Amino acid sequence: MTKVEPRVRIGVAGVGSLGQHHVRILQELPEAELVGFYDVDPARSREIQDRFGVPAFDRLESLLNEVDALSCVVPTTAHFEVGRQTLEHDIHLFLEKPMTETVEEAETLIQIARQRGLKLQVGHVERFNPAFQAVYPMIQHPRFVEIHRLAPFAGRGLDVDVILDLMIHDLDLVLALIPSEPVAVDAVGVPVLTGRVDLANARIQFAGGERVNVTASRTSFEKMRKIRVFKEDLYASVDLLARDVELFLRHEGTVLPYFPPVDRRVEPLKEELRAFLQAILHDTAVPVSGEQGLRALRLAMWVREEVRRNLIQSGLLSQQGETPA
Repeated sequence: MTKVEPRVRIGVAGVGSLGQHHVRILQELPEAELVGFYDVDPARSREIQDRFGVPAFDRLESLLNEVDALSCVVPTTAHFEVGRQTLEHDIHLFLEKPMTETVEEAETLIQIARQRGLKLQVGHVERFNPAFQAVYPMIQHPRFVEIHRLAPFAGRGLDVDVILDLMIHDLDLVLALIPSEPVAVDAVGVPVLTGRVDLANARIQFAGGERVNVTASRTSFEKMRKIRVFKEDLYASVDLLARDVELFLRHEGTVLPYFPPVDRRVEPLKEELRAFLQAILHDTAVPVSGEQGLRALRLAMWVREEVRRNLIQSGLLSQQGETPA
């Protein structure tokens, strides 16, 4: 008799440009039984239902009544409400980054998940990038990190600024590399094509003396997602977009190049969702917990506040004005 492997009954909330890929991947993963999805846009729901042959639910609550887990890919402004409703239905939650709009909302979701014994994973997908995975053990505890994340204007993700839209990916990676806490932040940013900050740079100092310089833009003519890491006896350049890695190691007075193998066939989002499902099936810890998502959100909020302070200081924003965020 063939053994039937257990599967997680899961749904998707939000099937926009990213959510549609959650639907596609969850159909492919053997650990998942994709029950259906919910989206506020009826026309989009019909389109995704026709394309993937997956049932569309007309109410989120109806979907929650049929699943054991939910992948939440709604706009950031709705993360807290959808996340809270999901957890209060005793449903495991995969929550796309950034966790929520505020630190307090993130803390509330963590508390609910902890009280109810539920899995809460935050979607920091770059952790699963095969280029980052290939060198992660070697580049931990760096002395200096420089990161550039540049993207052309896409006209989406505009419910938040570039710090919560793009930079937070790299803030999470930095926090995964550096165990000490940030102690100082200096950040600047400007609105360019939207009413929110579209270009930002942050210089961060950590308690262990580590320094980080991170730049994010969603108004670039080129695409770039590159990390440069410097530590004693090692320099690494990690191209997250091309999935290439170059290292230089100093060994016994000689500098040696090293090119670790990278499996470019790996789809980070698929590995991320697989990890969430396996954590449910085997009752193990999720790879990016709510607490880790909160840590990245706290740092992002600090960067935002410093951007606001510098905008006021430069006269580009009044003291009473709304932060372009």
